Amino acid sequence: MEWEVVIGLEIHAQLATNTKIFSGASTAFGAEPNTQACAVDLALPGTLPVFNENALRMAVMFGLAVNSEIGKRSVFDRKNYFYPDLPKGYQTTQLAEPIVGPGYVDIETDDGDTRRVRIHHAHLEEDAGKSLHEDFHGMSGIDLNRAGTPLVEIVSEPDMRSSKEAAAYARKIHAIITTLGICDGNMAEGSMRCDCNVSIRPKGQATLGTRTELKNINSFRFIERAINTEVARQIDLIEDGGRVIQETRLYDPDKNETRSMRSKEEANDYRYFPCPDLLPVIIDDAYIDAIRAELPELPDARRARFIEQYGLSDYDAGVLSSDRAQADYFETVAELTKNAKLSANWITGELARLLNQADMTVKQSPVSADQLAGLINRIQDNTITGKIAKNVFELLWNEGGSADEIIAAKGLKQVNDTGAIEAAIDQVIAQCTTQVEQYIAAEPDKRGKMLGFFMGQVMKLTQGKANPGQVQGVLKQKLDQRC
Repeated sequence: MEWEVVIGLEIHAQLATNTKIFSGASTAFGAEPNTQACAVDLALPGTLPVFNENALRMAVMFGLAVNSEIGKRSVFDRKNYFYPDLPKGYQTTQLAEPIVGPGYVDIETDDGDTRRVRIHHAHLEEDAGKSLHEDFHGMSGIDLNRAGTPLVEIVSEPDMRSSKEAAAYARKIHAIITTLGICDGNMAEGSMRCDCNVSIRPKGQATLGTRTELKNINSFRFIERAINTEVARQIDLIEDGGRVIQETRLYDPDKNETRSMRSKEEANDYRYFPCPDLLPVIIDDAYIDAIRAELPELPDARRARFIEQYGLSDYDAGVLSSDRAQADYFETVAELTKNAKLSANWITGELARLLNQADMTVKQSPVSADQLAGLINRIQDNTITGKIAKNVFELLWNEGGSADEIIAAKGLKQVNDTGAIEAAIDQVIAQCTTQVEQYIAAEPDKRGKMLGFFMGQVMKLTQGKANPGQVQGVLKQKLDQRC
């Protein structure tokens, strides 16, 4: 039987407020456990929440960015459940009247088409604390620093049909929230977390299959792997005569498997009711319009501008505009070098390679935009070759400084002296008599490929410093004279 995959995502994004959603405690990441949980976060008797207006403003920014209806009246509810890292015994969230209503984003599919993914709604809520299991020898530790951190939970419709589409949607949401500056998007630190709702159905069937929820996936790569693993499990289960049970499952990336965590609760299991300590939040058109006027250039608009203004390919423009810090980095380099294409190549090539190896973001790059621009300018004025530039870049990454300082200290300046280049070419021709005879005997249309061998020998002899353009011209002339 041919199966169709149906996927919906719930993305939790921690909002970049300085304080928590209902208290004045800090939201800074990395503090000692339980040092940033105040009386309100701990639900001590007599404490009352005070709503953080900045969280509201950020949620409205997101809603406007994803073409959503904005709820002029939103209400906070209590979601009741009992878990060690939830000190109140309930989570303050939104259910019936969220701040952000229906909207959409567009993603690109594998075949280059555009798919519209509808957003059902996005609501504000407080984060729970964190249970720690690694260092307690059969017990769990509880860190409540995260309790009360403001979240916006973004709930999609089940509009995605493959793991790649789900990852593309998650990347699009990540690009939007980081461009807006409402979330740093650091998935390793839990700033953005994703729950994947996955089901299958026979192709052509309208009725949805029973879904499972994959909880707290923390990377785009794991989103794809977890969904593919769960889809394979469900297909095998059904084709062997079993049935899928609605449940929450965890994904184990080390074993590449999903395993049952708990049965999936329904809304009535949580006994939702309006929070008696918080009034409804009322906003008007003037408030919304003021926020709309302050929105930055969004990823799709920036991508289109990069294509038009800089002549970039659709792919390069998409990669560079997917992250605000990376887009700003590119524009700085392009402005300083006046060469957008070469700047894009270095950022998506060598810089991206080393960032990936070090598991770093462009914000953490040891090579600044100014440093990279200085390197590219030395390529453009023929001070160094492209090959030597890669060595200089590695030194910039590891040791710092400027390209000019490294070139001078290491003696890496490109050889442009015609006499020196001719001497190197003559030496190579004298040493490679067999290859020269093969070149002379070859058909003229085949000599171009053979020239590459001699080029490599000359560059090796000059330690990569010879100007490649000059080498090629002089080398071809000297070899052709022998034919």
